Amino acid sequence: MTGPILTRREGAILEVTIDRPKANAIDLKTSRVMGEIFRDFRDDPELRVAIITGAGEKFFCPGWDLKAAAEGDPVDGDYGVGGFGGMQELRDLNKPIIAAVNGICCGGGLEIALSTDIILAAEHASFALPEIRSGTLADAASIKLPKRIPYHIAMDMLLTGRWLDVVEANRWGFVNEILPAGRLMDRAWELARLLESGPPLVYAAIKEVVRDAEGRDFQTTMNKVTRRQFRTVDVLYSSEDQLEGARAFAEKRDPVWKGR
Repeated sequence: MTGPILTRREGAILEVTIDRPKANAIDLKTSRVMGEIFRDFRDDPELRVAIITGAGEKFFCPGWDLKAAAEGDPVDGDYGVGGFGGMQELRDLNKPIIAAVNGICCGGGLEIALSTDIILAAEHASFALPEIRSGTLADAASIKLPKRIPYHIAMDMLLTGRWLDVVEANRWGFVNEILPAGRLMDRAWELARLLESGPPLVYAAIKEVVRDAEGRDFQTTMNKVTRRQFRTVDVLYSSEDQLEGARAFAEKRDPVWKGR
């Protein structure tokens, strides 16, 4: 695909690249395109893992395109099926997504990264929520970030807009790995291939259970698992893959996952 979003498909892996010079900022049109891409990724049984990154070496994504906003894009406009950036409000997105942060990651760009499951970052990457300085709300980050890192660090970022270098971001736990810029995408694909080889029905169940547990106490979510009240758990427990995992273990061989 050409245009503001580039895609590359190899096996069961989809790579998505934000490519909007100069800074990879996202306007309404781009967000809607991203929503269609991630919806199709979610619904394609042949795809198992996605990588999202930015074009170039300076910017991953600074979030909302303020130039487009100045020209009339409303901040509360139609972002598409997945909300801003195509994934953070996309229902039932039960496949692993890796963010390969190749540079500046701030505002809505950081919210996109927080919507993924694993964040890899180049050693020159930096992170911030500068919305406070323009008098607006970092809405998704206000919900997500205090659940992901220590409360006081999250509030520091939200209330002051200060920048974190990649070392500090890694120390607080929202960056998994720091990599040389030239190694970032190699590592993202290495990790994606590892996930590609894993059991997709288990991944789906993990993501659904984790999402549910964010807003509930332990026992409520645990009861839903044991009673098979999650669709993904019910599918998993009745699947060929569930039997295949047990058989492969007993036979001391690698399992062959079919996703059914």
